[in-house]
Amino acid sequence: MQTYVYARVSTAGQTTENQIVEIERQGYELDAVYKDTISGSVPAIERPEFVKLVDAIERTKKPKRLVVAKLDRLGRDAADIHNTVRRLSDLDCAVKVLQLGDVDLTSPAGKIIMGTLAAVAEVERDILVERTQAGLQRAKAEGKKLGRPKKQAWEEADGINQCLREGVSVSETARRFKTTRQTVLRIRDSR
Repeated sequence: MQTYVYARVSTAGQTTENQIVEIERQGYELDAVYKDTISGSVPAIERPEFVKLVDAIERTKKPKRLVVAKLDRLGRDAADIHNTVRRLSDLDCAVKVLQLGDVDLTSPAGKIIMGTLAAVAEVERDILVERTQAGLQRAKAEGKKLGRPKKQAWEEADGINQCLREGVSVSETARRFKTTRQTVLRIRDSR
């Protein structure tokens, strides 16, 4: 069986070596290792090394499997992981995740695990939204101002508009009020 390994870290200051060592300790003989240094927020299919990995898997006629140390190396969220696993399954490639007890996510048991993980992720998102909304409502009830604070220039909007009415250029007005041209233009356009 052809064994592919995918390892990912988010920043250049990190290393993928621990992930690879963990996989080797489980007894896998690695035929090819693909490593990305990229944020987990980037979908798997948009990661340069992962794209190369999928191309290699497509070309392989032998039985094949992809091994990753942890599920979050595979995708940014449950939907991304699900799509990635489905695509690999369509290529007749088993997907093993050591963190989940070396379960093949393309097997019937693996599909149950994927469904469970997706449901848990959805519940977590719903809870987070509820907490955020409750916090915002409480803050409003306490009279707190929400949103990004306005820059000092907005407090001087009357003065900025007065300069512009007097024919002072946008650039000169920005210099006088120690702000940016874009802020002066926003203030002018908000009249």
